[in-house]
Amino acid sequence: MSISMWSYPWDLEDCGMAYALDDMKAHGIDGVSMITSYHAGRFLCIRSPKRKIYFPEDGVAYYPCDMKKFEHQRIQPRQAQFSREHPDFWPKLFEETEKRGMTVSGWTVCLHNTRIGMAYPDTCVHNAYGDAVYYNQCPSNPDVRTYMCTLLDDLCTQVPLDALELESMNFMGHAHEYHHEKDGIGLSGLQDFLLSICFCDHCKARARAEGIDADAAQQAVHRMLAQLSETQFTREENERFFVQKLAFFENEPALYAFLKWRPSVVTSLVEEAHQAVGGRAKMYFLSLLPHSGSWLFGVDLKAITGLCEGALVCSYDCGTQKMEADVRESQRDFAGGSKLLLGMRCFTPEYADGTALIDKVRAARRMGVEDFRFYNYGLIPQSHLDWIREALQ
Repeated sequence: MSISMWSYPWDLEDCGMAYALDDMKAHGIDGVSMITSYHAGRFLCIRSPKRKIYFPEDGVAYYPCDMKKFEHQRIQPRQAQFSREHPDFWPKLFEETEKRGMTVSGWTVCLHNTRIGMAYPDTCVHNAYGDAVYYNQCPSNPDVRTYMCTLLDDLCTQVPLDALELESMNFMGHAHEYHHEKDGIGLSGLQDFLLSICFCDHCKARARAEGIDADAAQQAVHRMLAQLSETQFTREENERFFVQKLAFFENEPALYAFLKWRPSVVTSLVEEAHQAVGGRAKMYFLSLLPHSGSWLFGVDLKAITGLCEGALVCSYDCGTQKMEADVRESQRDFAGGSKLLLGMRCFTPEYADGTALIDKVRAARRMGVEDFRFYNYGLIPQSHLDWIREALQ
């Protein structure tokens, strides 16, 4: 069994690293999943004795990058100010975790980087209207693929991690990825999905090379989103979309073919990333969506788990019954020998008193799941750590 806690370096520094690790260990947690590359945000630091709000920089690396590896590349990483101010953070983390018999994983946000998107708009996902989606680099873009593989190679060279947990190595959704999002019509799930499909030059060229009419697919999205400001898909259409999934688009042959092709872009990038890691750390693909919904982000977990050590699937915003269905689907579809890890968010009001989280974790364990990641040490109160300990007993 592997139990790890997603964590931020500023929280461990503020609370005291030894105290934080002892706290985790006392609650049944035997590993730390530490950010190595991360996005911006605003975090309520309820544990910190030094602050209550933290604004991390956007799209920066939290490990000591070897910039020489990137000197001939277009996209360059930027090291976080925190890392420059705390050069001893990683050596200290490894020293303290080794004392306690704890593992260290690198929680790495990959293609969700607004800093890079603003600096290099052509590397971004472009929707059917040609709008750059600055918070999501396109996995088809060759500069993006080179940067990502070099970053992972450098990370594994600089930091002796037990495992990598690769978040957002895929296309992303339209909603909840940027600041102060405004939507005056209330986009349906179907509309949100249509706005997230990438038709950048690289995606279209790759699709054409596979015999797919990318222009016709793009025109189909235009038709489906026609008069967006005036019309809405019916509730029945939206429900049918989530039930039928890709089959919903069978009446639009070019778009249907394009959407069936799209996961191959993500799968091939995962394969290249795994080659770059070269066995120096176990590599897990982190899916923010359950297996049943990962197709929305162009993700084929069945194919991906055949290329790396497994997948870390987040089980957020769902009860035990839905989680059990998703676990069964994953266990059925994942490649033989690959591992299923479950991510659990320990927030209120998602879990009011801990009972539902405890039931959910215990149900997953009865189904054979042995590896969990819990979110997030600095964001939850002590009582929620108690929930985790009880769930693991």
